[in-house]
Amino acid sequence: MKVQKLLHTRMRVSDMDQTIAFYTKVLGLEVLERKVSPRGSHLAFLRVPNSEELIELCSFPASGPVNVQEDLVHLAFQVENLDATITALQQLGIRITDGPTTTSSGSRFIFIDAPDGYEVELIERPAGERTA
Repeated sequence: MKVQKLLHTRMRVSDMDQTIAFYTKVLGLEVLERKVSPRGSHLAFLRVPNSEELIELCSFPASGPVNVQEDLVHLAFQVENLDATITALQQLGIRITDGPTTTSSGSRFIFIDAPDGYEVELIERPAGERTA
């Protein structure tokens, strides 16, 4: 058996509207669909530019608040220009929690926090370097 491709990654969130606002207004993702599952979970599917995989947000208030452990999981997104990204984040009042850091390959990255404490890594790759 071999899987064909990654379709989506689910993340449970405490406040669906707050989380959607972060991913759409700060990072530029697009909401494709919002629905309620048969068991009552509120779901939202987000499209990432230039990517086939989706992010599925799930809010299930009956489970209580989300408690994300430090360094448990993070999402990484490529950006064209890290300096411009940092300026835009500062204008939105988004705090950079780590970086900017430059790797030996010349990539540069920062970390910010999404609602519920999920880490988001924003990476600028050197021209011509693979995006994976």
